[in-house]
Amino acid sequence: MGRYRGPIVKVARHLGVNIAETEKVQKYLDRRPYAPGQHGQKRKGRPSDYAVRLREKQKLRFIYDVSETQFRNLFEEASRKKGVTGTVFLQLLESRLDNVVFRMGIASTRRQARQFVRHGHILVNGRRVTLPGYRLRPGDEVKVSERAKKMEFIIQNVERFKNRKTFPWLEFNPETMTGKFLRLPEREMLSLPVNEQLVIEFYSR
Repeated sequence: MGRYRGPIVKVARHLGVNIAETEKVQKYLDRRPYAPGQHGQKRKGRPSDYAVRLREKQKLRFIYDVSETQFRNLFEEASRKKGVTGTVFLQLLESRLDNVVFRMGIASTRRQARQFVRHGHILVNGRRVTLPGYRLRPGDEVKVSERAKKMEFIIQNVERFKNRKTFPWLEFNPETMTGKFLRLPEREMLSLPVNEQLVIEFYSR
């Protein structure tokens, strides 16, 4: 299954969470806190255990906006590593370059972050990287290219998010548009509306 390219709001309403992590989508969910479609407000019944686990998996996958194949591969990698599988899995997702570009405020959404990376606007340790799923390591420097620093989209994003909450595992200087991936985040640092244990159970069934 490829990456979803349809309306984000539609999926957010279906899953009941702000998968884009933006104010715009949250305002839409506040106005219409029910599934899309003419029967969205009438759906009742207790979901099966499988449906509950599938929903959690879909929530996490759509939040990080990765394809099913990439998501499954990351889970299998996490299950082979030492440590708590759920936490390791989230750390792998958080260390993706497109996610870090979004977290730093260079892009307004992960979709936009992925586009910036693919177009060569992002440098890692001084080298141009065009793979959105590139895995960052603690200490890696992330920088907007000199040409991209003049792009109106990026200037507006950086200015808009200059005073928003920061993430303790990241460092970003809006003046130079340079940041650093300091360390892997601990689970308690991530305020995700997802129970990753159910995701593990979904793949372990």
